[in-house]
Amino acid sequence: MPCYKGNSKAFLFMEKIDELDKKILNIIRENARMPIQEVADACKVSRPAVHQRMQRMQEVGIITGSSYEINPKALGYNISTYIGIKLEKGSLYKQVVPQLKEIPEIVECHFTLGPYTILIKLYAKNDEHLMELLNKKIQEIDGVTSTETLMSLEQSIKRDLEIK
Repeated sequence: MPCYKGNSKAFLFMEKIDELDKKILNIIRENARMPIQEVADACKVSRPAVHQRMQRMQEVGIITGSSYEINPKALGYNISTYIGIKLEKGSLYKQVVPQLKEIPEIVECHFTLGPYTILIKLYAKNDEHLMELLNKKIQEIDGVTSTETLMSLEQSIKRDLEIK
């Protein structure tokens, strides 16, 4: 059996996923707020059939959450950055992440292979705000040896994985 870290129920269920499940997932991937009846109509099945399948996929962790997407720019966060963080030792990751979680502008955090130990995504209101986050918060965390900031000028693609 392949190595899989995460929800093992979801992994085992993926072996049993059929074409209807895939169609449902692709429809809600495009519009998570689409009423179940409309999903059922698009799939040419009953509403209870879609509801039952969606519940099962939620139970095993294939479908997680349901949320609204917030536009950071509409709230004054005009800078989107990715910051590579190098740590003294990779084992400090578990001590550093809780401190990064305390910074609300950080919206993603990944433990990575390659030149950085951690890669984060954060939003800042302006250059001064970004500098404050870097100099007074992120770089002050014990174990952080250096950071490299990559500014996103435009997000060209954002989507969930297509189910095939």
